[in-house]
Amino acid sequence: MLFTLVEPHPGFEVAYNRWYERDHFYAGCMVGPWLFAGQRWVATRDLKEQRTGAEVDRFGGRDLGSYLAVYWILDGHHDEHVDWALRQVQWLHANGRMFAERDHVHTLLYRHRWTVAAEDDGVPAELALDHPFGGMTASLVRPGADASPEGVTATVGDGATLSIGFEPIPLPPDAPVSQQGLDGLDGTTMVLSFHEAAPPPPPDGDATVLWTAPFIPTIPGTDRYTDQL
Repeated sequence: MLFTLVEPHPGFEVAYNRWYERDHFYAGCMVGPWLFAGQRWVATRDLKEQRTGAEVDRFGGRDLGSYLAVYWILDGHHDEHVDWALRQVQWLHANGRMFAERDHVHTLLYRHRWTVAAEDDGVPAELALDHPFGGMTASLVRPGADASPEGVTATVGDGATLSIGFEPIPLPPDAPVSQQGLDGLDGTTMVLSFHEAAPPPPPDGDATVLWTAPFIPTIPGTDRYTDQL
């Protein structure tokens, strides 16, 4: 998974939304080899107020990170895609196709480790970004020593249709982003919990929740939610 959480600068919310969905979503990610699915999410002011966790300010502050884009990369082809992505972003910079009025809050690659589904024959993880889920919660957790995927899911995704756990992959030295919150990620799990409706507040369970944040999907082709950040 490529997980990229971004905050547009004040006054540039509409411009950022249009640049990302009409250009960068495709030119920077979707046209690349071995990246086969992607979706954008947004956190309104009301949703940001629901963010919680032992390190709720880990990524610079609870109010940062209005837009989240999530992408799936085919297993076994991580290095090939990352090699293309680094060259592509350099090309986009050189050709004036990037957007300066934004800050990376948390952009990182994660490796899939487990999936817990509410139904045996429900939406598979590979199609999670194509299914019209009404909400998704991203949670960075530190599992207990004997925690199972089901136990971790109960911590952050109670009632979720689908929960997927990922472990962080360190950034390469030449990655073109600058951000805080990358220290101390060893032993953590990023859980994406997908809900048919807007996500509920997180319950208690079998892991230490460091940071948890609910999102709803953007509506492509519109500026919906840009005035609610």
